[in-house]
Amino acid sequence: MRILSPAISRLARMRMWRIEAWMQNPIAAQREVLQDLVTSAQYTEFGRKYDFPSLFNIRDFKKAVPIHEYEQMKPYIQRIMDGEQNVLWNTPINWFAKSSGTTSDKSKFIPVSNESLEDSHYKAAKDVLTMYYEFNPFSDLLTGKGLVIGGSHTVHSINDETHYGDLSAVLLQNSPFYGKWIRTPELSIALMDEWETKIEKLARHTIQENVTSISGVPTWTMVLFRRILELTGKENISQVWPGLELYIHGGVSFVPYREHFEKLIGRQINYLEMYNASEGFFAAQDRPDSDGMLLFPDHGIFMEFMPIEEYGKDDPQTIGLQDVEIGKNYALVISSNGGLWRYCIGDTIQFTTLHPFRIKVSGRLKHYINAFGEELIIDNTDRAIKIACEQTGAIVNDYTAAPVYFDTTGNGAHEWLVEFEKEPASPEHFIYELDTALKQLNSDYEAKRYKDIALRAPILRSIQKGSFTNWLKGKGKLGGQHKVPRLSNNRTYIEEILGTLSA
Repeated sequence: MRILSPAISRLARMRMWRIEAWMQNPIAAQREVLQDLVTSAQYTEFGRKYDFPSLFNIRDFKKAVPIHEYEQMKPYIQRIMDGEQNVLWNTPINWFAKSSGTTSDKSKFIPVSNESLEDSHYKAAKDVLTMYYEFNPFSDLLTGKGLVIGGSHTVHSINDETHYGDLSAVLLQNSPFYGKWIRTPELSIALMDEWETKIEKLARHTIQENVTSISGVPTWTMVLFRRILELTGKENISQVWPGLELYIHGGVSFVPYREHFEKLIGRQINYLEMYNASEGFFAAQDRPDSDGMLLFPDHGIFMEFMPIEEYGKDDPQTIGLQDVEIGKNYALVISSNGGLWRYCIGDTIQFTTLHPFRIKVSGRLKHYINAFGEELIIDNTDRAIKIACEQTGAIVNDYTAAPVYFDTTGNGAHEWLVEFEKEPASPEHFIYELDTALKQLNSDYEAKRYKDIALRAPILRSIQKGSFTNWLKGKGKLGGQHKVPRLSNNRTYIEEILGTLSA
């Protein structure tokens, strides 16, 4: 099979001129994308409302169309889900990508058009492959199969023509016919929703395959690796898949997992980060040693960048690529060929280079925990604390929570430091009610907690009254607008607070 590698490499590199064209002219590419979007949607209901036919430049577009969050887009999206078309986009919307919830919804549903599949997700995937072969010309990647591991892949039908599922399910269901030749497992396993059975079938089905690449959430991937080693009796994954050369990750920080991956795999392989969300495919590493991911300006998405200090203002201002600065946090605002218009997706990014434009995901607009793909936000935890107090008679003064990372001895968890005004009679009952409420409020948390496969039950530490105040005082941040961070995606704050308790 190795004889195929140079030929595949040559075919992949034939596409490099397209990539180089928009890399060299990204601002022009973005102007053209916006023109195409506005032209395509000018006779939709949204386009007529904001007079798209009269918008001839970026300035006019930004002046006419307000910035939206999901709550503002939801009425339009619901109408499409109820069967209306030509509301946000001019071609039929028959698919929705279900993703984590907002402050008012357990889940949100992102419209996916044929254009967003072809010109964003699949086009970007081809570009990622091309860039990989550019730096690995003798790669054997496509002589084996790519193992795809995602979250829940179940597809649900709204009606005969309209369906929803998580992004990976939507992509799998609509992938080109040749996808099944280079992908494993078979669709019937990939689309399973019951994860205990799914991991078992994934492991047994793929052991005999020539797996050369893996893409998926790190937590599920580590669960699968461990089960495969149990089944085979092998010391490491390289003994099972000697051709494995690439792991593709994104969505959560890979930093806490890399050391464990290298131990489980048993040798060095390539790692590639991608920024592929329900709303679109935004960026991917173009060089293995690059600090950041190459931004994709020619893939059906017009991007604006909102300085963090603008968020929450009545009329927040955004800037374009020509004005961005390295190292500054921006909220990403997009208009897409799926019918999202000036939509604030909630992620914050930083530019790591400007020529070409490379970015890294720096966090979310609000405090959150997303160490395991659970996308837990403060609204979820505040409401869950309230429910747990109601069910147990406890009274909480303040709290903070942070991840306990997945390691070689056990699954990850969330550690909670709670100052109680009134302690619950049973701490175990309190944590049970908290955990149950979080599952009801956040579908991604619920999926990660399923049978403790990826995320075990929360860890509760009741701390003495005044502990948070003492910590803030020690940092010179007592009073005013300074508050204990309710959620953090790393353990910096929680370790500082624990340090003051033991001092």
